[in-house]
Amino acid sequence: MPQSEAAAPLSLRQFTALLSRHINLNPELQGRWVVAELSDFRMHGPHAYGQLIEKDASGRTVAKMQATIWGNVLQNIMAKFRQTTGQNITTGMKVMLRLTATHSELYGLAANVSDIDPSYTLGDMERLRREILDTLRREGVYDANKSVPLPAAPQRIAVISAAGAAGYGDFTDQLASAGYAFYPLLFQANMQGDRTVPTIMHALDLIEETEDFWDCVVIIRGGGATSDLNSFDNLQLARRVATFPLPIIVGIGHERDNTVLDYIANTRCKTPTAVAAFLNDRLATAEARAEELMKIVAERTRSMLNVEDRRLSQAAAMIPVLAPARIQREHHRLDVLQAGLQQTATRMINRENMRLSDITTRLAGNSSAILSAQKAHLSSIPDYIKGAARQRTAIETNRLDAMERLIKVLSPEATLRRGYSITRVDGHALRSAANIPPGTVIETVLPDGTLTSTIMP
Repeated sequence: MPQSEAAAPLSLRQFTALLSRHINLNPELQGRWVVAELSDFRMHGPHAYGQLIEKDASGRTVAKMQATIWGNVLQNIMAKFRQTTGQNITTGMKVMLRLTATHSELYGLAANVSDIDPSYTLGDMERLRREILDTLRREGVYDANKSVPLPAAPQRIAVISAAGAAGYGDFTDQLASAGYAFYPLLFQANMQGDRTVPTIMHALDLIEETEDFWDCVVIIRGGGATSDLNSFDNLQLARRVATFPLPIIVGIGHERDNTVLDYIANTRCKTPTAVAAFLNDRLATAEARAEELMKIVAERTRSMLNVEDRRLSQAAAMIPVLAPARIQREHHRLDVLQAGLQQTATRMINRENMRLSDITTRLAGNSSAILSAQKAHLSSIPDYIKGAARQRTAIETNRLDAMERLIKVLSPEATLRRGYSITRVDGHALRSAANIPPGTVIETVLPDGTLTSTIMP
């Protein structure tokens, strides 16, 4: 359209005022219930601010708008939401809010929140979190890792984190600050992005292969955007952590962040630094307990020694009193035993006399038969003795012949005939050349004679 026929141009303020009038007075944009995901939610003074976003099936953001909850309604909305859901409103939740569109000539388009519907509680991320936790409860493993006992003084620590990350550095610095002996080893893993779950699972596999080396496992990650923690809301990873044979301590994100691992791990700390502080405190408690037990042992030992000293003193004091009575009692017991022995001996003698009489009678009746049998046995003995003597004589003769042969083989003469000689000093065989002084006369015996020699200096 030619400039002459066009309407007069508006200033920017006039244009935004016109836009504000159309938006602020439009009843269709006032008090409307809207479903959106809450992003970058924060408190500033008495008010709260954030962005409302909508994503398509691929996760791409297709709509975005600033939202404000003014202080006059903020407390009511927060209390209403917390009472129904048990949680505070945080980034990542999918919420249903009552919005009124507003447009400011200076600040542009925004939405004022006047109410919230807690029945439409959490966003996709939180809903997924609850579904994972419910699955673990149905499988009976929700509290499995919590039931694994954590040692009183955990020092051998398998750490799953990203090398060079600020959270890992904070953890190691804090761990060293208290001066206790820890033995941490880093198992590297990605702590954000698509590789988070597989790399953490791989680290857990490596740790389980050396399970006996570790007291506990620590999974730590510093803070960041809430969306960076999505990987920790994973059913496969959660199941692995819940059923892991070692106690797992997690310190993921900031104090405000929560993931599935925070609910199912043995111990949850707010941050990596808090994990290190927890371990330091645990060793400090163990040290204090050990010192307390040492004091208790020492005190009980002293008490027992005092009791035993008193008991020994009492026993020593009672000996002069108890000894005469004990001696008298033993004398009486010996008298009783002596009387009993005499009676028993008399009974036994009488019984044996009767048995001897019976034997004598039976011997008289059987003596003839016994004598005949003994005579026959005696008549066979000479022949037996002669045969045994001949056999024994032959054995001994063979043995003596063998010994004679052995003596001849081992005799000095036989040794000399084999090329050896015997050296004697003063009639005694010389077994060593050491310490023989010069001038000593020695005799060397050979097979065919004797040589006499003198040791020269």
